[in-house]
Amino acid sequence: MKISTKQIEQVNNQIKALVKAKNFYGKKLENLGITGISSAEDFENLPFSEKKDLRDAYPLGLMTADEKDIVRIHSSSGTTGLPVIIPYTQKDVDDWGEMFKRCYEFAGVTNKDRIHITPGYGLWTAGIGFQNGAEKLGAMVVPMGPGNTEKQLQMMQDMETTVLCATSSYALLLAEEIEKRGIKDNIKLKKGVIGSERWGEKMRKRISNELGIELYDIYGLTEIYGPGIGISCKYDTGMHYWDDFVYIEIIDPVTLKPVPDGEMGEIVITTLVKEGAPLIRYRTHDLSRIIPGECECGSHFPRLDVIKGRTDDMLKIKGVNFFPSQIEEIIAMFPEASSEYQIRISHLDGKDTMRLYIEASSGRVDFQELAQKITETVKSKIGFKPIVKIVELGLLPRSEKKSKRVIDERYE
Repeated sequence: MKISTKQIEQVNNQIKALVKAKNFYGKKLENLGITGISSAEDFENLPFSEKKDLRDAYPLGLMTADEKDIVRIHSSSGTTGLPVIIPYTQKDVDDWGEMFKRCYEFAGVTNKDRIHITPGYGLWTAGIGFQNGAEKLGAMVVPMGPGNTEKQLQMMQDMETTVLCATSSYALLLAEEIEKRGIKDNIKLKKGVIGSERWGEKMRKRISNELGIELYDIYGLTEIYGPGIGISCKYDTGMHYWDDFVYIEIIDPVTLKPVPDGEMGEIVITTLVKEGAPLIRYRTHDLSRIIPGECECGSHFPRLDVIKGRTDDMLKIKGVNFFPSQIEEIIAMFPEASSEYQIRISHLDGKDTMRLYIEASSGRVDFQELAQKITETVKSKIGFKPIVKIVELGLLPRSEKKSKRVIDERYE
């Protein structure tokens, strides 16, 4: 999807602000003698921005607006290295709220809904992002934040909340706890707005069936406002993203050249109207594709496919490169397996070994037979033989945030 004339104009306004602020990207542009662009080709020649650039700017080196106009900061949830600090002006906060309100509307949420928010508040963008959009919509917010599952379930019943906002991991944990306690009839949830981590079709079906709700994928990242820059609609054919606020291109992560619509690659995002910390051609390392054509819902907003993983998720074992999502796709082929799995890679006696733990969907499954079938499928489809261990449903750890599915012990 080529950049439009109006978007080029908006990028030029961002370039002016960045050059004036003399931040890392402004200096990059100045060194290249770039003061503006006039075509799609010019845009594709602009330099990328990377997470490292943002970390190097710690603490407030990304600030592009005057400090008197900055009303808030947020920070990425990364656990390694310096955090990324993103400053927001009031307009940025309002724009983000408008995008999030649009997300709720696409999910069919109205001001008559009661929205139960479980993601974290504070420096993380999730909780406050979900809340800001819900308040703009005029819906009642129950701002729970993470943890204390007992209290979550009590409030869900007492407040008769109708919309659950959560990571997929926590939504699954809540679904399992509701089932265990036999309180499903007391739960009034109708919809789930789920974000923050990649999740497979099998997990989606489990959450949807166990809670009896419609699910909507929401997309976003702290560096680009936060969650709320895109969401799936009721037809569930990809996530509509708001191209009046962000321009998205998909690049080949090796050649760094844009790929045609429909082709898989890395998502690169440019903010079009951001004031506090605009970003141009920011490499997200998320893998997806732009879905060509119109959506059945009739919206003119373009669509991204579900996130397939990250370029930095790639694992190598016995000379074979693969992504965890490939393992997930294989597990999804077996109804006897549940959605939950864990990959453990270790280096023993001079060679790499992968152990794959998978929960059975019920106690009636033949564990040994299922392990054998999955082992053979991984060998034929990916090219190496893992050690597969089938375990009882509920045995693998559950998380209130994001599930850690890959443990690589070779580097510990």
